[in-house]
Amino acid sequence: MRCFRSFTMSLTIFMIFVLVSCGNTTVSPQGQSSPPATNQGTAPATQSTATIQVPLTPQSTSLRHIFYIMMENRSVNQIIGNTADAPYLNQLASTYGTATRYYGVTRPSLPNYLAAIAGNFQGIWDDCPAGAAVTCPPASFASSLTQNQYNSAASQPHLFNGQTIVDQLEAHQMTWQAYMQSLPTPGFTGASAGPYAEKHDPFMYFSSIRNNPARVQHIVPFTQFDQDIQSANMPNFVWITPDMCNDMHGTSSCSSSDGLIAQGDNFVHTTVQKIMGSPAWQQGAAIVINWDESDADQSGCCQSPTGADGSVLGGGNVPLIVVTSKGPRHISLNDTSYNHYTLLATIEHLWNLGCIANTCSINNSNLMTKLFT
Repeated sequence: MRCFRSFTMSLTIFMIFVLVSCGNTTVSPQGQSSPPATNQGTAPATQSTATIQVPLTPQSTSLRHIFYIMMENRSVNQIIGNTADAPYLNQLASTYGTATRYYGVTRPSLPNYLAAIAGNFQGIWDDCPAGAAVTCPPASFASSLTQNQYNSAASQPHLFNGQTIVDQLEAHQMTWQAYMQSLPTPGFTGASAGPYAEKHDPFMYFSSIRNNPARVQHIVPFTQFDQDIQSANMPNFVWITPDMCNDMHGTSSCSSSDGLIAQGDNFVHTTVQKIMGSPAWQQGAAIVINWDESDADQSGCCQSPTGADGSVLGGGNVPLIVVTSKGPRHISLNDTSYNHYTLLATIEHLWNLGCIANTCSINNSNLMTKLFT
């Protein structure tokens, strides 16, 4: 009897030992043992996994390239429907996308160019050259401004510190290039050269670009475009400013002030055909053809400034045409008002770049994505 009790006690101790040993060993799906988990009366530690930040690239969207052509000083009625002077532009407008209620932000040219790349017209109403020591009184709307608006504009140095789309693109490892027709050399800092005018080159007005030797090398003469457009490595964002003989503006250095609309139409025709025949077009691209302001009126929308009497100090109703490599697909946006802020916000949204300045207050439902997607 004593032997049986001893045997039973020994067997019980042995089973407890086996169970304890098994309980401290886990088996992986592959059948291999892993070390026992530790528990000292606290919740098990959660394993931390580093999040890999993968920068957005255009390869994740259908648009790897956006070509932005900025024209000058024409109202929508001077272009759309004017098949005698602008047959090619009207062909594009009837075949691809348009926005009939698109406006310049204000006047004159320069603040609209600034608004187009920075989401802010910088509170100026002039076309003066860039420079930290350059200040100018308002040349447009002077009698309509409040005293504070006038004084602020008149004392505003023309080298701005705000962010631009360049900062956004580079932060997302995306590339850019600005082609300026009649620009003498890359990074040229003069106010003008023949039909080239710095007031139509907004990149040179921001210290983060002008004072950066690497960045100014991305502001190049348009003569480089013919070679670059054949490359398989065309930048993601491409800005194109025709000179004042080809942007429909005109200047004394042009051979004639007659036929400026037709001359601009020819420039767009030639440039668009080159883009459509390029590797970039096959990779997925859009072409934006835009006008900075209209000489016809001062209507505006979408955070255009207002003057002393509450009137809108806008840039007028101008054409906007968007052509995409998806092929002919006529879309006309005519129920909502848009301007340069909206267009920049749309590009930011398409590439998930975030927002800057006035683009941050534009609701996604008010964007022009239908013209691009």
